[in-house]
Amino acid sequence: MNKVFLAVLLATALAAIEGTIVATAIPSITADLSGVELISWIYSAYLLASAIATILFGKLADIFGRKKMIIIGIGIFVTGSLLAGVSQSMVQLIIFRAIQGIGAGSILPITLTIVGELFSTEKARAKGQGYISMIWGVAGVIGPLLGGYLVDQLSWHYIFLLNVPFGLSALFLIARYYDEKVHKKKHHIDYLGAVIFSITVVTFLLSIIKGSNTGIWGSNEQIAYYAISLIGLFLFIRVELRAKEPIIPLTLFKNRRLMTVNGLTFMMMSIVISVSVYIPIYGQSILGNSATQAGLLIAPLTVMWTVSSVLVGTLVGRFSNKVIIQAGTLLLVIGTTMLAFLTTDSSYVYVGISTAVLGAGMGLIAPLIILTVQAAAKPDEVGISIGLNSFTNTFSQSLGAAFFGVLFNIMTSQPLRDLDKGEIQLNGSFDHQLFTKAEMNDLLHIITSGVQVVYIGAAVFAVIAFLLATMLQKNKVRH
Repeated sequence: MNKVFLAVLLATALAAIEGTIVATAIPSITADLSGVELISWIYSAYLLASAIATILFGKLADIFGRKKMIIIGIGIFVTGSLLAGVSQSMVQLIIFRAIQGIGAGSILPITLTIVGELFSTEKARAKGQGYISMIWGVAGVIGPLLGGYLVDQLSWHYIFLLNVPFGLSALFLIARYYDEKVHKKKHHIDYLGAVIFSITVVTFLLSIIKGSNTGIWGSNEQIAYYAISLIGLFLFIRVELRAKEPIIPLTLFKNRRLMTVNGLTFMMMSIVISVSVYIPIYGQSILGNSATQAGLLIAPLTVMWTVSSVLVGTLVGRFSNKVIIQAGTLLLVIGTTMLAFLTTDSSYVYVGISTAVLGAGMGLIAPLIILTVQAAAKPDEVGISIGLNSFTNTFSQSLGAAFFGVLFNIMTSQPLRDLDKGEIQLNGSFDHQLFTKAEMNDLLHIITSGVQVVYIGAAVFAVIAFLLATMLQKNKVRH
């Protein structure tokens, strides 16, 4: 079992780091491959493919077994990584990043399911999920640092090629040591539902990505995206109601406990994206940090997320899962409220403490989310239930980024235009010769007000998360 768990941790680490390691390589990639106008698609292709794969592979794992599907998923990820590492054009890289995304999206729900099956007691499962959560937290810091080192010492190709030997090692360990009993029976795969779901999700996420990048939400193109998404949702529901084995059983949406947990996941991960995006902006624009220093403002969140994730295993059994999750959401309320009071004079230490409090809360919640899903789901729907939660995780970050972007722009767009100083970059590299002392003071207050409103919104999300935690029902743990 230890070797299988090691393989699961290794596969999780590959998927987690891949989400953050690319950022530091973007300048080198664009210099080598050109196509700077396609930069956003290096991220978007990965995100879209990953979001769809979490659902599809979660369901396929319920049908064909975890072992077979995780081997296929890691194989796809390794193949995508190898191809991305030898890309000769931006278009090739985007296509291969999508292949990587399919693999990464398959890894997340299946590894979480496998961990739940490897350990027999709730306390042991909590520790296992804590280590998985810790991997994701550490990846937030290690990814950019490792990416920067590989780019500086070798080339950007190696941030993808590095996945190959580790991925193959995880494949070997799972193929050799993971023993799974699959009950064979005839299945009816919902191909039509899968196709409609994929088209609908891609279209809706494209509308969010496009709107977030341009700030334009009412163009003809956007309206077309919305229309296709609504039609796709209507058709998907009709198909799923008639399917013998729907790709997403609509009965899942009647499971109050599952829906409460998914709502909690949505709120939590939306808050995470608000920190990932706007704390670096605050650090560079207001505190005058470099990009590296601003990025390190998030490090306390990662460290405390890791610490509290590991501690969860010792808390389970002493306190109910509901109490631990409530404590975590209360820390989210405190952390976001602290950030909502940021000013132009706030210190580096104050920001660090605020993000540390948030990280402690996240670490208490994340491992128990999956335990709660596993306890609430039917035995033959565990994979798709975790897949739906993983999809919510990805989806919430896209929607959260768009929502907070709208809040920030409402507070800053017009005041920045009123300064009449051209396009102002939010990286702190202002040309001070263009501004009088009063104008510079106004500029800092404008940006700070935008950040404050973002975290007022995040605090509302945190309060909703706390209320959802109080609604969690006690379920009998499934062994």
